[in-house]
Amino acid sequence: MPSTEKLFQDDAYLQECTATVTAVFDQSVVLDRSVFYCQGGGQPGDTGEFVLSDGRTSEVIDTVPQVGTGEQLHVVVEGAALPQVGEEVLARIDWDRRYRFMRMHSCMHMLCAVIDAPVTGGSVSDGRARLDFDLPDPVDKAQVTAALNELVQRDQPRNLRWITDAELESQPALVRTMSVSPPRGQGKVRLVEFEGIDLQPCGGTHVARSGEIGEVRVSKIEKKGKQNRRVIVEFA
Repeated sequence: MPSTEKLFQDDAYLQECTATVTAVFDQSVVLDRSVFYCQGGGQPGDTGEFVLSDGRTSEVIDTVPQVGTGEQLHVVVEGAALPQVGEEVLARIDWDRRYRFMRMHSCMHMLCAVIDAPVTGGSVSDGRARLDFDLPDPVDKAQVTAALNELVQRDQPRNLRWITDAELESQPALVRTMSVSPPRGQGKVRLVEFEGIDLQPCGGTHVARSGEIGEVRVSKIEKKGKQNRRVIVEFA
């Protein structure tokens, strides 16, 4: 079974697509192509709906990797109509939710630019996100908030490009996150660049310009261990 073509990797603004069902497992559906982001790298999977060939709709409550294979599973709410293998469906994401994730995930790239320290962990949720930094000294919440909003207001464009696994291995400084490895294995890795601000490998979804993030604030900075600071950011 060929893996799902991940349309969101090249265009995070696609909200729907037609796709062919390649497999069905219990309440999970595999498509040949998808606009749904699959949970990974600290970002939740997309939700949304399928419109089946007979016009019925099925709610998609999560998108997760299959254990063992990593195949992209679209999890349909229990009791919903399931499409058949070979059937063409319309796959449509919950765009408002996704866009909030895009804005907040992009904000985490701004945060990496503000705090020059290795990232030991992180996650994105709806309306807020966090990064943990290998940082022995405290940082000031108000100063980080001001610096973040200054980068947002620059409204710098976001660019995508691909490099080989070997090229990434030869440039280890590109990898900022110690706890999550870049998405390797396909022979190439996607780099996300906000011009003049941040450049690193990342498989998540991002806004086209930093200005789309909007105003944010650091809600809390916590000490997590001897040299670990957790920075939590929310939309203002």
